[in-house]
Amino acid sequence: MPYLPLEDYGLIGDMRTSALIGKNGSVDWMCYPCFDSPSIFCALLDDAKGGRFQIAPEVEVSSTRQLYLPDSNVLVTAFMCEQGILEVIDFMPVPPEARITPDRPLGVGGPPPRLVRLVRALTGELPVKASCRPAFDYARQPHALEVRGRDAEFRTPELALRLRASVDLAAEEDAAVARFTLRQGEDVSFTLGAHDDPVPENLSALERDTLDFWRNWISQCQYTGRWREAVWRSALALKLLTFAPSGAIVAAPTTSLPEHVGGERNWDYRYMWPRDAAFTVYALLRLGFTAEAKAFNDFIEARSREGGSGIVRPIYRIDGGNSLDEQELPHLEGYRGSRPVRIGNGAHGQKQLDIYGELIDAIYLYNRHGEPLSYDEWCEVRAMLDWVCEHWREDDDGIWEVRSGQQPHLLSKVMCWVALERGIRIANYRGLPGQLDRWREERDTIYEEVMSRGFDPELGAFTQAYDTKLMDGANLLLPLVKFVGPRDPRWLSTLDRSLEKLAVGPLVYRYRLEDGADDGLEGEEGAFLACSFWMVECLVRAGRLEEARTKFEQLLAFSSPLGLMSEEFGQSGCLLGNMPQALSHLALISAAFHLDRALSGRSIG
Repeated sequence: MPYLPLEDYGLIGDMRTSALIGKNGSVDWMCYPCFDSPSIFCALLDDAKGGRFQIAPEVEVSSTRQLYLPDSNVLVTAFMCEQGILEVIDFMPVPPEARITPDRPLGVGGPPPRLVRLVRALTGELPVKASCRPAFDYARQPHALEVRGRDAEFRTPELALRLRASVDLAAEEDAAVARFTLRQGEDVSFTLGAHDDPVPENLSALERDTLDFWRNWISQCQYTGRWREAVWRSALALKLLTFAPSGAIVAAPTTSLPEHVGGERNWDYRYMWPRDAAFTVYALLRLGFTAEAKAFNDFIEARSREGGSGIVRPIYRIDGGNSLDEQELPHLEGYRGSRPVRIGNGAHGQKQLDIYGELIDAIYLYNRHGEPLSYDEWCEVRAMLDWVCEHWREDDDGIWEVRSGQQPHLLSKVMCWVALERGIRIANYRGLPGQLDRWREERDTIYEEVMSRGFDPELGAFTQAYDTKLMDGANLLLPLVKFVGPRDPRWLSTLDRSLEKLAVGPLVYRYRLEDGADDGLEGEEGAFLACSFWMVECLVRAGRLEEARTKFEQLLAFSSPLGLMSEEFGQSGCLLGNMPQALSHLALISAAFHLDRALSGRSIG
């Protein structure tokens, strides 16, 4: 099988774009110049024609290891061979202009992104091959190649890239290739960037500066609890998923990595979901990253202003745009044959009522723990609250963006309650004007309806939607958003039914297709890692600390060797879905925070 397992990839980036690099030394996924730009390497989605940039010894490799240099996003891939040990150090410099600070919450971009690859022989003497063959625009655009000594230029009508090396390059068809031998202590460098990228400065100094940036940033993290390493790695992963020029955070930096290998459950996640807003703001504030929380909060507030009449879209591009038409790329075979490969996301046109709760909850959190809302921002919140009052009774496509038709999803109703409840809190806390009587009336109506129609006494649980007996992992959010008390008898019964029907060990599924759930798609999917961490937090709040701790420790074992998490975990023990997944890491941070506080005898709120 030519495709590496997803757990064999590390991620680097500069908060504008990123690259996935395998244990075999191959850059198999990179978009340029931004996360949602067309790819320049996509061997991850087509091993034969996708394009890659690989550096590896030209001798038999006995084993490989990957690690991040401590407290950083600088990646090291080590090749152990009989003849010696070779290291490839990969990073993307973060220019000062792209660095978010308290006095400058948005980066202005700076020079175009640059990929730096340093090759060092730790021991012995090793022959090495480096081969750079881009495949522009998802392998749809051929390129011209010109090699001049240690300089190669790849050019299409839309984009030109330059590869600079400290050894001679040669053209082999449409690839720039270098073959060289390294002895102990020797090194070679490669940089890939825009065609007008200046001659690289001292790369060792650039490596030190990049290390200093990441270490200075993560040193601000206020979490020092039992799971510091996992939480800090999650924070570093979230920082890599930040688009500095706008403050947006992408759900994942990849597209079409399958939820079911060989199936059609392949989606483009290189965008920003308002659904993740509350989780993101909460995690950033809890960890002490107020500048990032402000940048993200400013982004989501700007989107709410653009919608007009309180309308918010389910998905946005990272620059705030909404051109997300879904397309299929039939010329790509997909990761391990998982077709279709998609770019864009058709869910942007869905009706998803839950996003109002998550969005206003995020605004509430930032208003309370960050900066107070301005009057104009409050006007936009009021418009959203009035919209919720008018529309909460409607069916929708739900939090999981199913393609089986709209239903009265229970969590959507609950999150409409959250929107109104948090809006009322903001108004009362600040003495702000609004239709409080109407908001309270609708809030209370939603609550009574959910309790009467959303809880099935025979099943003993809150259900996926009204008038159904299906369970849904999304309902694990009910006590986390304070809709129901964590030890309310109805909730404790729901928690037990969720463990019985949705959980396999520490892993929790969103819903079970074999029980009759219908999401409009063929095939199956893996356990959902965010739901699994929500379960841990629910157990913590229910006082079942030993059970919660055991499950949390088990879940950490399901991360990659580098501590990265995808969206799902398969029954065969593999990571599934786009990765790394912001929501999985956000849920990990929240679960670790609350579990640590509870074990220390402190209030968890």
